[in-house]
Amino acid sequence: MLGSPEPWCPPSRYNVSSLDKLMGTTALELKLHALEKLREQELEEARAIQSLMMPTQALRAGAVTISHEFRPVAAVGGDFLDYFELMDKTIGLYLGDVVGKGLPAALYASLTVGTLRGVHKTGTSPSDVLATFNRRLMIRGMPQRHAAIQYVVFDPRSHQLQIASAGMPGPFHYSAAGCRMLGVSGIPPGLFAGTSYETVTVDLRPGDSVLFFTDGLTDAFDRDEELFGTERLQELCNAERLASPTEMLGRTFAEVKRFMGGQEQYDDMAAALFHYSG
Repeated sequence: MLGSPEPWCPPSRYNVSSLDKLMGTTALELKLHALEKLREQELEEARAIQSLMMPTQALRAGAVTISHEFRPVAAVGGDFLDYFELMDKTIGLYLGDVVGKGLPAALYASLTVGTLRGVHKTGTSPSDVLATFNRRLMIRGMPQRHAAIQYVVFDPRSHQLQIASAGMPGPFHYSAAGCRMLGVSGIPPGLFAGTSYETVTVDLRPGDSVLFFTDGLTDAFDRDEELFGTERLQELCNAERLASPTEMLGRTFAEVKRFMGGQEQYDDMAAALFHYSG
């Protein structure tokens, strides 16, 4: 006679303790996946917001054409730029670079652009714009954060380009005579109260261009950790000065990428090319 059947027990590898752990692990994985998905959505929204700080297309106003390139390291970055027509028929442009990378830099760039937009359309000279901008940033000062910037105004009646710079490299002036770096310098806004800035004036002739850029271009490095540098950029400017503005900008970024030789991009890259056809 057969005995009473033994009560069924799950195999040892599926005991109650293991099942609890398995379910706990699955719940944790689902939670981590949901958090990662939320982060991706937030970054995508941040990217969309930052895109509003950039021009959507080239500017064509009379004899002036301005185009740009922007290549951030991450989904968002700390470089920013814009160009526009002002109420007095002059044309304005600014290009900036926030210390740092990623989302924190992008958030400070948003603060910087918001502050700048309350200053730059007042019709004052570039040096006065940067001085006012500096005062307002000092009020909202953040430790270990500052932004280098160039601010430019072009008057099509006098053909004069006025430039004030604060901690930025360049710019380069392309002309029939060649390519030269303009000596414009200044202390980045947001560091010291009472900082003043110099305005440099350049008389443009038909066919001239000016390249404004952040240091992501010149600080790009190859496999031997050699920097692209300002000298290479100036040589490239000389070689490409007769190309169309769009080709000139595209070739500049292509040459920097070729120089890097597959190395990972280290810093945000942004540039604006101002061209005066006359």
